Amino acid sequence: MNDLSPAALPRVTYSNIKEDFSGVHAHFGGVIADVRARLLGQDRPNHIGGRDSLDGAPYEAPCPIDRRLSLGRFFAAGPAEVDAAVTAARAAGPDWRKSGWQRRIGLAYKAADLLEARKFEVAAACLLEVGKSRMEALGEVEEAIDLIRFYAAEMEANDGYGKPLARANPREETLDVMRPFGVFAVIAPFNFPVALSLGMSICALIAGNSVVFKPSPMAGLTGRLLSDCLIEAGLPDGVFNLVCGGSETGAALVAHPGIDGIAFTGSHAVGMAIMRGFGVGGAHAKPVLAEMGGKNPTYVGASADLDTAVSGVLRSAFGLQGQKCSASSVVFLHEALAEDFVARLAAAAEALVVGDPAERETFMGPLISEATFDRFAKSIAAASAAGARVLGGQVLSGGLYDHGRYVRPAIITGLPDDHALHRDELFMPFLTVKTFRDLGEAIARGNAVPYGLTAGVYTNEPTELEQFLDTAEAGVLYANRASGATTGAWPGIQTFCGWKGSGTGSKGGLGSWYLPQFMREQSHTIMR
Repeated sequence: MNDLSPAALPRVTYSNIKEDFSGVHAHFGGVIADVRARLLGQDRPNHIGGRDSLDGAPYEAPCPIDRRLSLGRFFAAGPAEVDAAVTAARAAGPDWRKSGWQRRIGLAYKAADLLEARKFEVAAACLLEVGKSRMEALGEVEEAIDLIRFYAAEMEANDGYGKPLARANPREETLDVMRPFGVFAVIAPFNFPVALSLGMSICALIAGNSVVFKPSPMAGLTGRLLSDCLIEAGLPDGVFNLVCGGSETGAALVAHPGIDGIAFTGSHAVGMAIMRGFGVGGAHAKPVLAEMGGKNPTYVGASADLDTAVSGVLRSAFGLQGQKCSASSVVFLHEALAEDFVARLAAAAEALVVGDPAERETFMGPLISEATFDRFAKSIAAASAAGARVLGGQVLSGGLYDHGRYVRPAIITGLPDDHALHRDELFMPFLTVKTFRDLGEAIARGNAVPYGLTAGVYTNEPTELEQFLDTAEAGVLYANRASGATTGAWPGIQTFCGWKGSGTGSKGGLGSWYLPQFMREQSHTIMR
């Protein structure tokens, strides 16, 4: 018999795919039902200056699994509400900065403990809000807990990033210190509403900045639950502020003169607009830490283990319905194995269970929105019009399928090599196939896109592996992983840095160099 005590259950990560999770499923199933009955459909106020606020335009957020269900009523912050949040953050900032990094990481550890105690509840909310499978939702919350603890430990290990320097005069004291910028706006996406929201927010907070946090309008429920953890951990009033809403709220936040820096995860178009308008459009440059998606090619060499490669590509291309910035959406196959690989992958994709992600056996849930579904349908039509072969891609109907946008994953072969579907980020369960004879030439073709987030390879040839590691233009590289060809990064294990159009900086999240970007350097020279 499994011990159903939550603390005794195994942790779910993105890589431990073969562990016995029967006890986890038994417990989590009950939590999902409880959260569906108890937490959906409520008013979820913003939190500004230490107080809940119902100001702003109310809106309902539908559950993508069954759009007859409301996730709750939220309140889109307009310019007045955004101004109140920024004003509160600025007022709270000086005391928060002076409180010291030791106190700040202490509160961060408390927030991690609170989230860990509530992880099944938050994971259930994430599942219902995004349409994630059970394992994806639980893995994300575990990642968020590790993110908080990892960044807090980094601040501690580096002694707050202050260090003494050499002296030109024995009477002088010279120090290198890191200071917060002031008020950071954190703008998060729908697809990882727990891990990405907390990863950006906790770094800003630990560094001594106050925060105005805007979750995706489709992710206000988890946004509020995360805010509760931070507030209950003891953050002073105004240090962390929650404002919900869509693009108008985001635009008001980006345009506010009281914002000193922005941490953003989302599309390339929006990220670059923020960089051009906010980052360098004012009297002086301001930090924009943006992760902006990718195309994420996978290369399968002639020597690859096909079972491993099929597993990795399947999970990376179709996990979370392909709605990941790191999803593999183009695969390059050596022509010697291309036919066999496609047949195996198509059979594996056809066997995937598409349905209610609250059910244990479900691998793929619904697409997040009508806009994503329209993009999927147009892409299928464009592939067919170009003479390509479309495997899968059916729209599902009947029963629950009539109340959400459910599709079967699509695999596209025979598409012209220069077609836009090979280049554009699609953010849906849509994989295009190319073939090659020479791996170097394939990598060059894979590099010839605006993005550079992740890439994967399957090969048992050491020279090919070295060639991939040396020439692939992406910040995150994987080789021969059954758990994910291009996905599955974890705090302190893989860093997550976007090259080219996938990011605005040279240092990514989940690693040691992300946190310092939320601070600026200052030199102190003091004569004694």
